[in-house]
Amino acid sequence: MTEDLTTVDFFRDSRLTDDPYTFYEALRNKCPVAKEDHYGVTMVTGWQEAVDVYNDADTFSSCISVTGPFPGFPVSLEGRENDDITELIKEHRDEIPFSDQLPTLDPPTHTDHRALLMRLITPKRLKENEDAMWQLADDNLDRFLAPGEGEFIKGFAGPFTLQVIADLLGVPEGDREELLERLARGTHGSGLGNADKALTKTPLEYLYDVFATYVEDRRAEPRDDVLTGLATATFPDGRLPEVGDVVRVATNVFSAGQETTVRLLSTALKVMGDQPEVQAKLRENRELLGNFIEECLRIESPVKGDFRLSRMPTTIGDQPLGAGCTVMVINGAANRDPRRFEDPDTFDPERKNARQHLAFGRGIHSCPGAPLARAETRVGLERLLDRTTDIRISERKHGPVGNRRYEYIPTYILRGLTELHLEFDLR
Repeated sequence: MTEDLTTVDFFRDSRLTDDPYTFYEALRNKCPVAKEDHYGVTMVTGWQEAVDVYNDADTFSSCISVTGPFPGFPVSLEGRENDDITELIKEHRDEIPFSDQLPTLDPPTHTDHRALLMRLITPKRLKENEDAMWQLADDNLDRFLAPGEGEFIKGFAGPFTLQVIADLLGVPEGDREELLERLARGTHGSGLGNADKALTKTPLEYLYDVFATYVEDRRAEPRDDVLTGLATATFPDGRLPEVGDVVRVATNVFSAGQETTVRLLSTALKVMGDQPEVQAKLRENRELLGNFIEECLRIESPVKGDFRLSRMPTTIGDQPLGAGCTVMVINGAANRDPRRFEDPDTFDPERKNARQHLAFGRGIHSCPGAPLARAETRVGLERLLDRTTDIRISERKHGPVGNRRYEYIPTYILRGLTELHLEFDLR
């Protein structure tokens, strides 16, 4: 690119799919809070400014958190820059795609639904789930490692993480194969993160019916299982949620959580393959794995960013905004802000403040599945290291060192590889 990078169309220019970071740096150097030229979106690339937005749910609504400018707010907000549009958001939020999903909800509805979710992902249930992860990892590695090479995302990361989520939610064994197969292809065609495709309002509807049946069955005939806990969990005030509320929480965990962990695992293996000195450190000292995972999240956030809609006039950093402004908090840019992270473009498995990344957000919408994603990734990496002596990037598929060829998901929402071909030596 020879033009001013800050004028590039972030949402449609395919050149930013492989490397958005030069664009992030140019935009941050211009101003950590800057309006892009094409759709009037205020882009937040600074770490502190991003934290400020995430922590201010009173000023910023999450109603457009996963859609942003496409299709945008259902009615024109022109001329309302000095108003408080909170009531207008309430009036029209159901017209926005994904409006029934947890990331798009605002308090007090979000408060109730997040509390419901946290009653499902309890420390006890996470511990039981982690115990099962080790066997699930080995079962999948038995198949994946046998040929001595393979495509990591479809061969291991995808099946493993789907099975972990199915175990967490207590999906009956007899239903898992079909459900996992459908989920593996469930978000295709939704249009999420693609500026040129129409968005489907509820792309997970095929899961709704399945989980509605589970919830209704367990409410009628409670059993000593996870699904009964799911069906009988209550809001903080003791109210029993509608079946649809429980179903939406469950399907959100099932789909969004799995996608995040797949991208995190693939980033981890890409780093280990491209930087053999890092892989050697991990093999010598497993205690580095925790910090290594945090640095993977910092260097390649699985979610590029979240959108917010300003309810009223406000200021981010030193930039004034009117009501009705679409704001994009770019996690991947904030995570490489040199004001927060020294030498931010270098991967350092021993970076002391790696965990200050914003890959899982901040504030009331911080990712509730973060402990699960970290545990899945650690278990998967532990068993891969246990069962191999060396892991390499396939030069036949991705090219030689110094001239790698990788393909990334072509969306403005997600950041992750579409394929990762590996070779390995087994113990």
